[in-house]
Amino acid sequence: MVQGSKSTRRSSSSRKSKRTLSTAQVHVFASFNNTIVTVTDLQGNTVCWSSSGSIGFKGSRKSTPFAARLAAENAIKKAAILGIQEIDLIIKGPGPGRESAIRAIQSTDVKIRSISDITPIPHNGCRPPKKRRV
Repeated sequence: MVQGSKSTRRSSSSRKSKRTLSTAQVHVFASFNNTIVTVTDLQGNTVCWSSSGSIGFKGSRKSTPFAARLAAENAIKKAAILGIQEIDLIIKGPGPGRESAIRAIQSTDVKIRSISDITPIPHNGCRPPKKRRV
């Protein structure tokens, strides 16, 4: 009986098959400390992702352009297994890895339909601190 319940659990998890997508969105979030590359479907549901930290870089090496390039290549490699051929590239953040991540994605065999930058820019920003009195 116990073995039968285990087999039903396995069948429910094996029922979730990998989706095949032809087009997707690739979100590159480049902060000063890390670079996160997320591949989503057109509705925004995450398909696969990679980051500089998940590859194995620690500390200040996570924020390097080399780590960002490896993270982008890793995420696109995972996406290519799912059959993704065309992507819309969405970049966010001012980090040092944004340019190298874009170049790494362009060097793969995936076709880029569009590149858009959605980095938030303050229109007036926070109130500055009061003047210093000496």
